[in-house]
Amino acid sequence: MNILLITQEDILAGSSFSVSYLAQALALRGHNTYVAARPNSVLHQLVSNISEVTFLPIVIKSRFDRNAMRLVRSWIDIYQIDIINAQSSKDRYITIFNRIFFNVKTPLFHTRRQYPLSSGGFLQRKLYVLGTDKIIVISEELKRIFILKGFPERHLHVIYNGIPVSRYKQWSESEVVSLRKQYGISEGEITIGSVSRLKRQEQLIRSLIYLNKPEIKVILVGIKQGYFDSLCKELGVQNTIIYAGEVSPEKVLNYYKLITINVLASITDGFGLVLLEAMAMGSAVVATRFGGIINVIKNDINGLLFNDGDHQELAYQLNQLITNDNKRAELVQLGLKTAYEDFSMHKTALNYETFFLEQITLAEQSHP
Repeated sequence: MNILLITQEDILAGSSFSVSYLAQALALRGHNTYVAARPNSVLHQLVSNISEVTFLPIVIKSRFDRNAMRLVRSWIDIYQIDIINAQSSKDRYITIFNRIFFNVKTPLFHTRRQYPLSSGGFLQRKLYVLGTDKIIVISEELKRIFILKGFPERHLHVIYNGIPVSRYKQWSESEVVSLRKQYGISEGEITIGSVSRLKRQEQLIRSLIYLNKPEIKVILVGIKQGYFDSLCKELGVQNTIIYAGEVSPEKVLNYYKLITINVLASITDGFGLVLLEAMAMGSAVVATRFGGIINVIKNDINGLLFNDGDHQELAYQLNQLITNDNKRAELVQLGLKTAYEDFSMHKTALNYETFFLEQITLAEQSHP
């Protein structure tokens, strides 16, 4: 197949990594894979070292950018594109308008990776449904949320995210030792941390009052220096807060190795790749009982969940893992299986491949 993945999103986040992982995995399965994104974007950097993937530069200025539409149409002809998979807002619109106004018949799919804050009203939903062959969502729970938002169940197809096993090798023992020395963290010392851009980490800070273990260090990767200092002062938090700031993708796995218990307090994640990374690096995980997170974490089996806003419950879950070494070890062991086996990129790519091939067959039958 000749597959075009297109996105205008340009942030250092799980969505960018997901697209790059998928592009490489599909290419390695023998498909001609093209990634269209902003030049010099995060995604451009991520795929630049993947020789099997072709990068196509595009800047979409608006939902109605005719130049961008023409550029996509030219790629369809030049590269004989069989599948278009749009990932973010502007590209969702221009790919639909290409179909509506310029009779582009190439099978079109949108992938939705987060809580649908931009699902819009009746007209926008109708546009998304009538303008696409299917909408791919990355978890069963995200599918449920889209149905509640008014999307027809028959138009939604679930394909879970995954991470290539090779990704989990991108850390260095010597780098971890250096970081421990830098932050004053002893070997075997229990720490709590979060690896994420700003996603309600204040919940973790507020839980520290109920946890009442001031000796526990808290590591915040992705948060700038001093961001929660005023909140800590207001609450009387005495724990040492380590702000690691933004860390490059090549280095970030080293930071998971510093964290005994990793917390994701998000209410926007449709899946949560950081949970898989934490599990693969041997951290126990605690996260909000929300969205696609509950399809990754099975409470009390491979991690622990807490209700959004319930900081006492979060503290209780953290305390369980701090005080019970056996329980923590059990969750870590099953977390490793979750990361390496249950949500492998091999499974994800195979599911996309099977789905795309089925949809091409359906399109050929509809337009002989």
